[in-house]
Amino acid sequence: MNVANSVTKMIEEGALVIDVRTIDEYEDGHLPNAINIPVGELIKRAAQIIPKDKPVLLYCESGSRSAMGAMLLKTMGYHNVTNAGGIADLPEF
Repeated sequence: MNVANSVTKMIEEGALVIDVRTIDEYEDGHLPNAINIPVGELIKRAAQIIPKDKPVLLYCESGSRSAMGAMLLKTMGYHNVTNAGGIADLPEF
């Protein structure tokens, strides 16, 4: 299964989709149902991401901030975190 199909399947199955870009980037366009938690705010806003075993999908502009965010969440005990990469690489919904 390729990345786009995997991301689509996760979203269809109810994964929490988090856009880790800035508020301005998010307001310029984001995936439907994505919540905006900029990567620098993930630690202090982690309580919004519950339960810790819920599938979580992170994306940003290029994939670097979402990779950092995925690593942060995993070190905080989140078990099902996926870095979906950059928004341009994601399927359209």
